[in-house]
Amino acid sequence: MQTSNENALKHYQQALLHNPKDTVAQINCGNLCVELKRYEEAAGYFRRLLRIFKNNENIRNALCYALQELGNESHAQGRYVVAEACFEEALQNQPRNAAYLYNLGNAQRELGKPKEAAVQYQKAIQLSPDDADIYNNLGNVQRELGLLDLAITSYQKALDLNPKLYHAQVHLVHQKQHICDWEGLEADISNIRDWVKNVPEAQISPFAFLAMPTTTAEEQKLCANNWVNNRYATLIKQADTLNFQKPRMEISHSVPDTESSGLKSLDTDFRRHDGAVKIKVGYLSADFRLHPLAFLISELIELHDRTAFEIVAFSYGVNDKSRARVRLEKAFDEFHDIRNLSEVDAAKKINALQIDILVDLTGFTQTSRSGIAALRPAPINVNWLGFPGTMGMMSDNKPLFDYILSDSFITPAETANHYAEQLALLPHCYQPNDRKRPIGQSPSRESCHLPEGVFVFCCFNQTFKITPEFFRVWMRLLKAVPNSVLWLLESNQWAKQNLINQAEKNNIAAERLIFAPRMSIADHLARHVHADLFLDTAPYNAHTTCSDALWMGLPVLTCVGETFAARVAGSLLSAADMAELITYSLEEYENKAVHLANKPTELEAIKQKLLATQLTSNLFDTKQFAGNLERIYQSMWQQYSSTSKSNDKADK
Repeated sequence: MQTSNENALKHYQQALLHNPKDTVAQINCGNLCVELKRYEEAAGYFRRLLRIFKNNENIRNALCYALQELGNESHAQGRYVVAEACFEEALQNQPRNAAYLYNLGNAQRELGKPKEAAVQYQKAIQLSPDDADIYNNLGNVQRELGLLDLAITSYQKALDLNPKLYHAQVHLVHQKQHICDWEGLEADISNIRDWVKNVPEAQISPFAFLAMPTTTAEEQKLCANNWVNNRYATLIKQADTLNFQKPRMEISHSVPDTESSGLKSLDTDFRRHDGAVKIKVGYLSADFRLHPLAFLISELIELHDRTAFEIVAFSYGVNDKSRARVRLEKAFDEFHDIRNLSEVDAAKKINALQIDILVDLTGFTQTSRSGIAALRPAPINVNWLGFPGTMGMMSDNKPLFDYILSDSFITPAETANHYAEQLALLPHCYQPNDRKRPIGQSPSRESCHLPEGVFVFCCFNQTFKITPEFFRVWMRLLKAVPNSVLWLLESNQWAKQNLINQAEKNNIAAERLIFAPRMSIADHLARHVHADLFLDTAPYNAHTTCSDALWMGLPVLTCVGETFAARVAGSLLSAADMAELITYSLEEYENKAVHLANKPTELEAIKQKLLATQLTSNLFDTKQFAGNLERIYQSMWQQYSSTSKSNDKADK
C-alpha cells in the first residue's frame, strides 16, 4: 500500500511539473502525503489550495489536520519550536479548537513560556470546561509561575473531573507540601504509595515521590522503574534504531587502582580506535546558570585534569547571562547549548562529538531531559548530583543509567539492590564543593529581623522538605529553649502563613518564627553568621544548603533516614569530620538540639572547628575530589573497554 501511494504521489507531482495550477493534482498530492505521514509536505499543498479556495472548509480542515499531526509528531520528538508554529497556524484557521489551544500551551511550556502557555490553557478551558488534562497542565504552569494557590485549585479541579488522574494527585500533594498544608497528607501519600505498587501505568513523578514522608527506598526504585517505562519506552526503542556507533578499543597503559570506588579495578586502560588517550566526559544539565548546581561543580570543572580528560557541557536550560554561567562556559573545554535541539538531534550531537561518559546532572527534576541519555549516544551513562535517587530500570531489566555516583555513607553496600544502577562510590562524599563561593558583607542582626541575645535555630531548606513530624520537634525545641527563635527561608507567602498557624496551634507565638527573604547567594551566605544551629529535615535533607552552612561555620544537626535523599547531610557531615552532629532517631535529634542550645561553649567549639578545617577537610578539598572522581571515570572506562574487547573476541 505504501509503495502504491508513493508511486501515485510521484505521478501527481509529475503532473504538477507540467501544470502547476492543476488543483486536482494538488489535492491528490496533499491527501497522499497525509496517507504517507509526510505531514509537512501535505500542509504545503493544502496551504496553496487554501489561498486559491479561501472559503473551502474541507481544504481548511485538511490543512489543520496536517498541522495537528505535524505538531504532535514534532512535540513527541522534542522539536517544540516546530510544534508551536504548527498549532499557532492551525488556530489561525480554527481559533475555537480547544485541542489546538491545549497543544500550543504544551509546546510553549516546553519552550519556557509559562505565561503564554497559561493563556492557551485558559482559552481551552472556556471551550472545553470538562477536560481534566487541561486543568492539570494549567496547574503545572501556574506552579512554575509561583502561583501555588491557583495551581492547587487547578489540580483539585482536574481531580474533581477525573479522580483517576494520578499525576494530578501527585502534583497536588507536592504543592501542598510546598505551602506546608499538611491536612490529609498521610492519607494522600498512602494512596500514592499504593498506586506505585499496584498501578504501574500511573504517572508518579519520582522527584515528588522521594520527598514524601514514609516512602521507602524500595518503593522509590519501583516508582522510577514505572516512570522510565511510561515515559521513555519509545525513546529506548528508538535507541535500537539509531544504533549509535561506540568507540572501538585498543590496549594501552595501566591506570591507578580504583578499588575504593566500588568498581572492579583492572590492570589495563584502553585507547579509542583513533588512538586518543583522553576520556571525553559530557555533562548534561539544565542548570549551568545561577543555580545551586553551579555552586557545587564550577571549581570541579575548572580542576579536571586536561591531560587525561576532555570536559564538554551540554546545556538545555536558560542562559541567564549571570557570572555563574559565564564562569562555567569558560571552565568547560567545549560548551554546547542544545536547548532548541530535539532529544534525537541532541543525542546525535553528543555521539558525533564522541563522548565516552555522559553524566546527567539534572535527572528526574522539573526540567529533566533524561530522554537524551535514554537514546544511548555515549557508551556510559552516569546519574549524579541533580536527582538524589535511582533513575530506574527498563522493562528488559537494563538500567537507564549504568552508574550512580554516591558514597558509602549514602549508599552502604547492603542497599545496592535499591538502585537500578551500579554503585560508583567516592571515598569521602558524593558531593563536590566550590571554594570560590561568593560571600557578601555580613548584615546586621537588626537587618535580618533577629532579636539581640536570643539563640537562633535555623533551617534554610525549601519548605516542601518540612514535615509535620519535624515541625512538631522544632516547636518543642522553642519551648525547651525559651530564649530562642526559629529562622526559616521565606519560600512563599502561603507556607509562611501556614507555618505561623501551626506554631500558634503549638502555643508558640508568631514572632518566634522569623522568615529570611530570598536574596543573592553571596548575601544569603553572609547572613549565616547570625544563626547558631541549623536544624535539618528528613526524608529530604539539606544538600547544597548543608554545604553552604558548613562552609560558613554553622553547625548542621541532621537525622539520618533510609533513603538516598535522607542520608546526604550525614555524608557531608562525615566528610567534614562532624560525626557528633549526626543523629539516627528523632528523639536523639531533639535531645542533641536541646543539649547544644544549652551548652554554648561546646557549640562554639564546633563552630571554630568547622572554620579552622574549612580548607583542609575532605568535604571542601575540591582538588582531591576531582582526582577521586577522575579515577572512577577511568575505572568505568576500563570496564566498558574490557567488555567491548571481550565481545569483539566472541564475535570473531
